[in-house]
Amino acid sequence: MCPTRLILASGSPRRKELLYAAGLRCFEIVESGINEMRAAGEVGRDYALRIACDKALSVSARVPNALVLGADTIVVCDDEILVKPNDEDEARRMLATLSGRTHAVITAYALASARAILEAESITSRVTFHPLSDGQIRQYVATGEPMDKAGAYGIQGKGGDFIAMVEGPRDNVMGLPVREVLLALARFGVRPEA
Repeated sequence: MCPTRLILASGSPRRKELLYAAGLRCFEIVESGINEMRAAGEVGRDYALRIACDKALSVSARVPNALVLGADTIVVCDDEILVKPNDEDEARRMLATLSGRTHAVITAYALASARAILEAESITSRVTFHPLSDGQIRQYVATGEPMDKAGAYGIQGKGGDFIAMVEGPRDNVMGLPVREVLLALARFGVRPEA
């Protein structure tokens, strides 16, 4: 029996795996179904925080007696926000933009209960890519891996080969700053199983 009902407001398999690997075994998954469109003039950090909060609040409205964790990850390069690509052409463009450069990966998380945000924070990691050839980009996009990932790459998959350096939490680049989330959950009575 779980002492506190915890819901992950995300269909991301990576977030589920990260929580499970951190020792959290007792949580449900309920996708929020929110519109993730960016508001005019909204900067990266604010956008990620708003979406994480919106996800948590959407699910909390449906399940008010639970603690809901929402999260959102974006990539920012030269003030351009790179979310999940819509198609292969967009994925190739994103990877060409990141080639040989350093970009920020911002993951925001929010905890909600009873239709209210209890806590929200964003964590930034800086990622530097090796220079990529057009052939490398085409081959990677053809795998399909980039299509459901912010910035069109996954650090935990073949996209990890493109990375020269990561400053900050690697799990943040995967979609969830686990240390920070575990500390936040512990403040509300949710801890990993022994």
